[in-house]
This record gives sequence, C-alpha cells and structure tokens, in this order.
Amino acid sequence: MALLGQRPRGVAPAAGHPLPGLALAALGVAAAGAVHALLPAVPMLTAAVVLGLAAAHVPGVRAAVRGRGKAGLSLAGKRLMRLGVVLLGLKLSLDDVLGLGWATVVMVLGVVAATFFGTWWLGRRMGLPGDQPLLIATGYSICGASAIGAVSEVSESEERDAAVSVALVTLCGTLAIAVLPLLQGPLGLSDAEFGRWAGASVHDVGQVVATAQTAGAGALADAVLVKLMRVAVLAPLVAAVALSVRARASAPRAAKRPPVVPLFVAGFIGMVAVRSTGWVPGSVLDLAGHAQELLLAAALFGLGAAVDLPSLTRTGGRVAALGLCAWVVVAGVSYVGVLWVG
Repeated sequence: MALLGQRPRGVAPAAGHPLPGLALAALGVAAAGAVHALLPAVPMLTAAVVLGLAAAHVPGVRAAVRGRGKAGLSLAGKRLMRLGVVLLGLKLSLDDVLGLGWATVVMVLGVVAATFFGTWWLGRRMGLPGDQPLLIATGYSICGASAIGAVSEVSESEERDAAVSVALVTLCGTLAIAVLPLLQGPLGLSDAEFGRWAGASVHDVGQVVATAQTAGAGALADAVLVKLMRVAVLAPLVAAVALSVRARASAPRAAKRPPVVPLFVAGFIGMVAVRSTGWVPGSVLDLAGHAQELLLAAALFGLGAAVDLPSLTRTGGRVAALGLCAWVVVAGVSYVGVLWVG
C-alpha cells in the first residue's frame, strides 16, 4: 500500500495532475534561457511566451500541452505569476520614485491613464470579446504580461482572453526593441530623453532594458526608473478592478467576491516597503531578481501555451488593429510627456 500522498511506482500522474505541465514549463524556461544566452537582445520573458505559443501548435508537443500538461501549465500561468509579481516589488523603492522628480511622476501617471482608458474604450468600440479590451489596456499601460496576469486574476477573466492579450503585448514589445532605437535621431531625443521615452512606452521590463541600452548606461538607468514607476501603478489598478468586480457581483455570490486588495498585490506592496528600508543586501536582491524572472518565465510559457491561433481568426484582425492603435497612443503620449519634462 502506497504511503499517504505518494503515487505507487510505475503509475503515471492523472490527467488533472499538475506535475507534467510544470515539467513542461520548466523545460520551456530552460529553453527560453538558452535563447536569451544565444541572442542577448531577446529578453528571456519574451522568448518564454513565444516558445509556449510554439509548443501549443507543434505536432506531437501540442497533444501533451493540451492534454496531460494542461493542468500544470494553467497552474504556472496563474500561481507562479502571482509569486513573480510579489517579487517584482523588490525592484522598486520609494526613494527611486521620489528621485524621478514630480514632473516625471505626473508624466508617467498621465501616460498610464491615457493609454489605459484610451485602449479600453477603443477595444470595447471595436467589439472585442470578453475581457480582452481591459487586459490589453492593462498590458500596454502598466507592465505587459505581468500586469495582464495580475488583473486577469481579480477580474476572473477567461484563460483565452489573458493568453491572447499576453501574445499581443509581447509581440508589440518585441517589435519596439528594433523600432524605437531607429527613431531616436529623427525625433531629436537626447540619450536621457530616449531612455525616459523607452521606459514610459515599452511594456515589459526586459524589453525596456533591451531597447534603452542602445543609447548607453545613462539612458538605461532613466528607462528602468521610469518603467518601475509604471509598475507601481499596478497595485491601485488591481484594487480598482477588484472593487468593480465586487460591485457587479450579485447578492448570492457576495461571499465569493474578490478582496479589494488581493493577497499577491499586498505582497507586492510589502516588497516595495521592504526594499525602501535599504536593509536588504544586494546579494538577496539579485537572488530575488533571478527567482522573479524564472517564475514569470514559467508563467508566461504557460500563458503562451494557452493561445489557440486557429480560434483567433474571428477577432485576429481587430486585436491586431487595437494593438497597433494602443502602441501609437502610448508612444505618442510618452513622447509628448518626455518633451514636456525636458
């Protein structure tokens, strides 16, 4: 008789067991790390999404992803995403935010607000299904796939809506790595201004780094600080979405309404507070940074694997059009904001 909780030898995990899917996610993370090592310009998180998308459509692998691996990949896309968001808070301190200056803070908040509400409104006008307008607006305005994962948790979004939004935001963020550096000269931006522009307009932190480093170390430092300021807006946005969900919940479901501040968002805020004390050793921050990247890579591989390209034919054109419009909005508003700050 097997020990309690232990599977007998030779017995494979059940179809709903998360182990096969988590193993696939681990392989995806290793492959994404290899891609980043070979092509440093490709962020690891971007590679993870693309590899997950590929795994869901390669014959032979697709059966494992859609079958025995589905439970574990879904777990990675949700639970590991939460842990990654919590650790993301260790990248930000209140001193960093205050060091930007109030004009830059106002500029960042204006970019986030204009991009979020403009993209959300346009997505609804275009008739995109489910929570896709909300999630795409979140990804473009805050911090890409991490923000989409956080908001989809409290909005109880369908996995397909989250996966489509992640794929779109990742694609546009990857294109920004190649396109934005070509525009620095024509737009007349100094290195510092280009760094702030990249930080205010590119979605994922890794994509911001890959874009801004083309203009030097000073531009990279400004880009990361501006980007992390956008990340800080994630907590109030998630709280606002949670309040909206609670308000829409019917009386019989009152007990199931999400908390105003979900536990993982409280963890994010707590990590910001811990980082702000200045007591955390650099070695611990480095270790947490590596862990955060691995967790988010596994989560994004899981979300990428949930995308079903054939099913996107009905809304693919509208999704792409919204992504292009949102990209123009965030880049345009950010450019005006950077010139205003000077």
